[in-house]
Amino acid sequence: MKADYLSVVIPAFNEQQRIVATIEELTGYLGSQDYEWEIIVANDGSTDSTADLIQDYAAHNPRVRLLSLPHGGKGWAVQQGMLKAEGTLRFLCDADLSMPVECLPKFLPPIRNGFDIVIGSREVAGAVRYQEPRRRHIMGRIFNWLVRLLAVPGIYDTQCGFKLFTQESAQILFTMQKLKGFGFDVEILFLARKMGMHIFEIPIPWYFNNDSKVRPLLDSFNMARDLLTIRWRHTIGGYDLRHKINP
Repeated sequence: MKADYLSVVIPAFNEQQRIVATIEELTGYLGSQDYEWEIIVANDGSTDSTADLIQDYAAHNPRVRLLSLPHGGKGWAVQQGMLKAEGTLRFLCDADLSMPVECLPKFLPPIRNGFDIVIGSREVAGAVRYQEPRRRHIMGRIFNWLVRLLAVPGIYDTQCGFKLFTQESAQILFTMQKLKGFGFDVEILFLARKMGMHIFEIPIPWYFNNDSKVRPLLDSFNMARDLLTIRWRHTIGGYDLRHKINP
């Protein structure tokens, strides 16, 4: 494993309409960089041709890997992808690539040093949202207010699908992860905070996609339930928080 080795983990469920374009854009960009890299597409039991498309692409590009999984949810797919990754840095990337790939260096050394986790944010100063329906934005802000109240105060956008983890933080956190759905982001950041990991939130430009898999009402309810589950599990000692990042 080389010192600078980036793994890009993409969770995918029924993404046949855009997964190839996303991979092509990523490989085009990463191919011009001076570090080693791989792309892992964690296929969450897709029922369309997502897996076949990825397999065909990977046959001609050995740096792209298909991880075939039974359907379990976005959190499940991310967890398995992160734990199968080989990079010293591991980047979570939504399949719709709603953040321009040119923003990737803002997450990486040498621009970003000394952090265990760097998270993209659509809310901190300097961030810009494009074409997002106002109703969805308001619902997201209400949910994040609950997140800051109950789980991770001071983080303004836990749900953005672009996050960088060091190898060590990824191995610790995703091994501990219990939630399999959309609430996994909060659980991961909650655990990171409890173990004293260093988290940095950076502004990004973000483009709303009408094909988003998020169901605003149902998923907001499920994530609120997950928040209470995280708090309850922590209260009863359901997380082993003895893991420490080496200084």
